[in-house]
Amino acid sequence: MGFFDFIKSAGKKLGIGDDDAAPDVEAVKKELASHNLGTDKVDVAVIDDKVVLKGTVKDQSAFEKAVIAVGNTLGISKVQADELKIAGPDAATLVEAKAPVFYTVKKGDNLWKIAEAQYGKGKGAKHTVIFEANTPMLTHPDKIYPGQVLRIPDLAD
Repeated sequence: MGFFDFIKSAGKKLGIGDDDAAPDVEAVKKELASHNLGTDKVDVAVIDDKVVLKGTVKDQSAFEKAVIAVGNTLGISKVQADELKIAGPDAATLVEAKAPVFYTVKKGDNLWKIAEAQYGKGKGAKHTVIFEANTPMLTHPDKIYPGQVLRIPDLAD
């Protein structure tokens, strides 16, 4: 559970230059920091079209958001996060992240349709849960695009 796939030709463009080229490491670090996810203890490396994340985050949510924040970048096709850990209950403990559920947006999708597909028929109203789980990367529920990868959180019982 350390590699996550993204669509290289879809995503937010960082900086200027060739659309096929991966962004430089400083642009990716700046993009990750811009979301204020608590990733100040995360190291970022860019190798060809792959981003490698190492370090610690505060919780599962921050782990998943860090992966999609850098993965949904034009020119990035993979995120490696097997060395990205979650801080445990005390400062000396690190825990493994659980396997996240991600969904790649298809043409014609909206958050309502995605909620029904992921949570079951009649649960489209849970689209707000998906939107909230993907903020601050999503700024409006109607602004999703094909190829974008979204977090699908568990529903609270």
